[in-house]
Amino acid sequence: MTRTVYLNGEYLPEAEAKVSIFDRGFVMADGVYEVTSVLQGKLLDFPGHLQRLDRSLKALGMGNPLADDEWLAVHRKMVELNQIDEGIIYLQVTRGNPGDRDFAYPPETTPQTIVLFTQAKPGLSENPQAKTGLKVVSVEDLRWARRDIKTVQLLFPSMAKMEAKHRGADDAWLVEDGFVTEGTSNNTYIVKDGKIITRELSTDILHGITRGSLLRYAAEAQMQIEERPFTIEEAQQADEAFFTSASAFVLPVVEIDGAKVGGGTPGPVATRLRELYLEESLKSAI
Repeated sequence: MTRTVYLNGEYLPEAEAKVSIFDRGFVMADGVYEVTSVLQGKLLDFPGHLQRLDRSLKALGMGNPLADDEWLAVHRKMVELNQIDEGIIYLQVTRGNPGDRDFAYPPETTPQTIVLFTQAKPGLSENPQAKTGLKVVSVEDLRWARRDIKTVQLLFPSMAKMEAKHRGADDAWLVEDGFVTEGTSNNTYIVKDGKIITRELSTDILHGITRGSLLRYAAEAQMQIEERPFTIEEAQQADEAFFTSASAFVLPVVEIDGAKVGGGTPGPVATRLRELYLEESLKSAI
């Protein structure tokens, strides 16, 4: 089946969707994005993704080109047209095409570029890595200082992920001033004596939508939560480690820089949190 994408108000076959070479998303990485997971044909945590989209746009001095109900209608149409039962919807908004390359922002009247596409991922909720766990390595965090803005500037996270693969691991945990900030595309956690420990929100990390929902569900389940930085060494000595993201949900980490965590197998807290997130997020999916 030919995939249908959304571009500036039109639903088009992917081969027909074209964006100018002068678009600032292409020449300046001047844009933001969101990824929403789809399970059972429904959107998970969608209001949170829209709130973060609006926050990111405001932080870059861009307007939001669509109202919330319009964004929802487009997402639902994309699910329908591409027959997505399990998968993701990628959304990107850039500052648009000023007609040439310039460091200065174009006039505010310049139309923004809006792109959405889907990726079907059958079995997304049954990821086998949830049962085996993942291996991560530490990499120095060399990104810019506004990681709370979900921009399309993803070169360094991509480089870090490739370094992890070259070192025989699945992903990298980024380290700054001795403390873990986050993963290449996820928020990070450890568990010690039953307590869930994760870095507090700031401009140092992305304000994960899955993170926020999971911590709320965990608190409602009377689990202990402590928001603070932790080191790689502390993570290696923890009872469990895991990470969260919109498409991975909750995945356990069983090895960090060659050291096994919690005996090298997924622990009960991460396993329960994954179950809890899937149960609760599906209840509120739209």
